[in-house]
Amino acid sequence: MHPRFAELDWVPTRIGEVSLRRRLEPTTQTEVYEVKLGDEYLMSSLFTVAEQELARLTLAALPDAPLDVVVGGLGLGYTARTALADDRVRSVIVVEALAPVIDWHRRDLLPQARTLTADPRTTLVEGDFFAMLRDGTGFDPAAPDRRFDAILVDIDHSPVNVLDPTHADLYTTTGLRRLGSRLRPGGAFGLWSDDAPDEAFLTVLRQCFVTATAHVVTFPNPLTGGSSANTVYVATSAG
Repeated sequence: MHPRFAELDWVPTRIGEVSLRRRLEPTTQTEVYEVKLGDEYLMSSLFTVAEQELARLTLAALPDAPLDVVVGGLGLGYTARTALADDRVRSVIVVEALAPVIDWHRRDLLPQARTLTADPRTTLVEGDFFAMLRDGTGFDPAAPDRRFDAILVDIDHSPVNVLDPTHADLYTTTGLRRLGSRLRPGGAFGLWSDDAPDEAFLTVLRQCFVTATAHVVTFPNPLTGGSSANTVYVATSAG
């Protein structure tokens, strides 16, 4: 039997102290994995529906053809694993800024981590997604100019609630057009947000892409006994 609570790892990083915890959730009697930045909760395996829908909804906007995908933000791995479950996907590059998060997966500290790390289609890249986009180095270390069919991003809390001030430029017309230049014709951009749909951000998306939609993803919340919701934005480029 696992203990009711265990801190599996704790590492100081450039953005603060990051920890991985495992605990027994009393309301569901299930094992829950959580990541904290200092005292702030970043993610939990108790709520993964929207992270999975980020991949499903974005890839659903693409044709039935081999797909190359970038995932910005590894987290607990749910978005990347959902992308790999799509038979059309032939490669997934996951860009993660924090080395400990990659290490947790490689050490199998997280459930189903091997599903991701053992898949030959997966490449884990340590790097700052925003800086790599901004400075033109690209997401594939072997091919800086490479374009992709889909770019999925789950890093910040929302376009207006960012983890680091340097991230904010992505959510402008300049940043989104820069991201769009990394997509192949007809490619799709997906973004997870903890906030309700933001009409101002949708307006910016529509200035940069051919289509832009905000999907409200609802899911049961066992902590409140009700339901919660996240937003998944999906935008597509010209074909």
